[in-house]
Order: sequence, then structure tokens, then C-alpha cells
Amino acid sequence: MRNSKGFTLIELIMVTIILGILAAVAVPRYLGTVSKAEEAAENAVVDALRAAVENHSTQQYLDNGRYRYPQNPFDLVEVDGYVGVMPYMGESMLNDGDWLYDNTDHDDASGYGSGTIYHKRRDNSVYAWDYSYEDLNDGDSDDRGYNVGDGMQNGDVQTDQTDLSNNN
Repeated sequence: MRNSKGFTLIELIMVTIILGILAAVAVPRYLGTVSKAEEAAENAVVDALRAAVENHSTQQYLDNGRYRYPQNPFDLVEVDGYVGVMPYMGESMLNDGDWLYDNTDHDDASGYGSGTIYHKRRDNSVYAWDYSYEDLNDGDSDDRGYNVGDGMQNGDVQTDQTDLSNNN
């Protein structure tokens, strides 16, 4: 009697096939989970910025009788991965997880204007939100800006980072 130890070629092929099937099912689920987690984190940051801006403007109204919005919403909230304002960044590129605020050429002499918030995901897609600190209401008693309620909108996906440096 021979006492042979080990696996046969058929057994090894079957294990390889089973592992391939498991990998084919698991990898897309993992990538989908990562994408959903990044989206949830983005929503949390944007919601925190929106709430901070509204609290700031309400405090400005109580102190001065006028709603005023900050030019840079990141001044109110500490965000991991925030790399600064566009003019400071120059032509540099975003890394995974970076947040950038661009208000280049959006300010006017009155201090009103708008900007764009950018976030780069790990799949190299760059998401953008519009932010406005303008007074867009002509009413005497209502000087709330466009950013009330819907000024920071997620809707633009920019995959080409040259858009960031060209202000597109």
C-alpha cells in the first residue's frame, strides 16, 4: 500500500475555480461599498458645512441685523483632507480624499460672490458643489443668500483634474 499525501490536480483546479467565483462576486461588492462610504462621507461634510454656514448667518443676523455668509465655508468647519483655497494651491493636483475650495474670479467689490467645493475620491473622480455667499433676494427684510437650502449642490462630476486649474 502506498501512502500518498497531497492534493490531486483535479482538486487543485476545483479550489482555484471556487476561489475565482468568490473573487468575482466579492470584488464588485467591495468596490460598491467603498463608493457608498465615500458618498456618505461627502454628504456628511457638505451637511456640516451647510449647517455651519446657516448658523453663522443667523448669528450675523442677530448681531448686525443682516444675514452675511462667510466667503469660505471651510473657515467654520474642520474637515480632514482640506488642502486650502484655489489661489493658494496654484496648479497643484488633488490627491485621494482631498477637499479644495475655489473662489477664483468669483468675488466682486461688494464682498459677494460664489465658489466651488471640490472633493477627489479614490477612483480619481472629482465631485463639485456650488457655494454662494451672495444676497440674491431684493426684499428689504430678507437678505438671505442663494446658499440657503440649496446653495451647495452635488451634481457635477469632473473626472479631468485640469478643470480645477482652469476654473471650468
